[in-house]
Amino acid sequence: MPDSKSNLVSSYKDVKNDTSDLNEIKISDEKGSVAKRTVTLIEKDGYPDSVYMNAAKIFQGIRTEKSKDRMLVRYGNNSESPVLAFQDEHSRRVSYELAFSALKYQDLLEEILLDSGVYPCQSIPDELTSLLVVMLYDLQDRKFEARKIFDQEKPVEEVQEIGHYLYSCKTKLAAALARCRIKYDALSIEHFVPETIWKQEQRVSALPFCVWINTFKISLEDVISNLETKGLTKVESVSDFNHYTYAVDQHCHDVLVFPSSLKEELLNLDLFADCKLLLQDKSRSLAVHSAQALLNPGDDIIVAHTGSHLTIAHMSVLTNHGMSTIFVCGVKSSAKEEELRNIFSHMGCENIQLLHEDFTELEPTDRRLQKATVILLLPQCSGLGVGNPMEFILSEHRDAGLLRDLFQGFVSEDKLSILAERQLNELIHALKFNKVQAIVYCTCSVYPQENELVVKKALESGVEGDKVQPYRLIPPVFSTCSNSEAPTEIFFKMEPSEISSGCFVAVLEREVS
Repeated sequence: MPDSKSNLVSSYKDVKNDTSDLNEIKISDEKGSVAKRTVTLIEKDGYPDSVYMNAAKIFQGIRTEKSKDRMLVRYGNNSESPVLAFQDEHSRRVSYELAFSALKYQDLLEEILLDSGVYPCQSIPDELTSLLVVMLYDLQDRKFEARKIFDQEKPVEEVQEIGHYLYSCKTKLAAALARCRIKYDALSIEHFVPETIWKQEQRVSALPFCVWINTFKISLEDVISNLETKGLTKVESVSDFNHYTYAVDQHCHDVLVFPSSLKEELLNLDLFADCKLLLQDKSRSLAVHSAQALLNPGDDIIVAHTGSHLTIAHMSVLTNHGMSTIFVCGVKSSAKEEELRNIFSHMGCENIQLLHEDFTELEPTDRRLQKATVILLLPQCSGLGVGNPMEFILSEHRDAGLLRDLFQGFVSEDKLSILAERQLNELIHALKFNKVQAIVYCTCSVYPQENELVVKKALESGVEGDKVQPYRLIPPVFSTCSNSEAPTEIFFKMEPSEISSGCFVAVLEREVS
């Protein structure tokens, strides 16, 4: 067996290895001939200063809190919600990804800082420890190479100082990392990720992904034709997948499912750039199809939460021919309103009306809503049933605390109780709209406290009063189901699996007099 010194040298060399690689992928060109495309995975060169600042603020709020007897690395106070300002969607995504990476490797990064003697440092206050940890993760991810200078953005003094400090200590830090790898017999830092997270990430990487078709811009037939010219073959189900295949979803006629291995290639196609295909978790498509099935031509619908603009757009696409109006609650600022209007205009959606009020602030007698017969309620939930938590947070604008819950593998009883109480209040408020004939309630939770129990308590509340017909539960209806295949279970539930995310759908409909 090699001695520790030779192991240390070998590990340090591993740290310094160049990670550049070339992979060949194939996809057909527009004329149908198969062409090889070479993609170069370029060496990582860091991020603009604002990304590190945002990632540090996110990490500060989700990091693992340790007991006083184990607290060797001290962080500042994180009682206040961070104010995040993202340059664009890409910077938002990488900020969250960087923060989650720091969380996954928090114990290792802290050990490297302590073992190397780089921490504590008198010039770095506790309030900047999160920034130190986030930037250390990125430094080792770059194999301790220098960071690229981004000329387009004003430098942030704290980022510059910590970046220079860490880079000046790179030899000590690399050696400390090597010692940790020897100590824990780890071939790479991926071995330091908890097994539950490692298994979750393996599942996410293999999970088929869903897209829905924006029929304002393209028909299902044209999409299929387009995909066929690119060498993709339609199969009956996910179980028939190989690399260049796809299937029509078993529940929603306008949703296509693809193997995970095709994701990077497909997202670069014009079909996505032109908003003809939209990537979104299937649970949201199930919700909008359930709601659309309850509408008559000319009926309006209330969407209780802004959530993802994709959900609202999908509802618009499905209801366009019926001349319905979609009322969206909770668009608080004029800037957000303008942003959403531009997005919907680009997607071809015109039957959407944005409301400043939160859903629970709306009066059931509001004159704007008198033609609304359906409420779509997608409340904030624990979200542990989602297949890709990062995509869920980004698309639904949800709390980064989901990443901490995912890391722990559970949601605390206190948080679950708060969520369930809020969900119940919103569903009870929905029951008060006398003109409304049906409510669709959908979560991405695996907990009965947020699902069946919320619905049961709401129905038992009796808030509808005696002047209207009471609600009853009916099985959700989806667009691809014939009468013989329609669900018979009162609640529609999908458990998280190797082929799908988890979700819960309940439909409440007024009894016929």
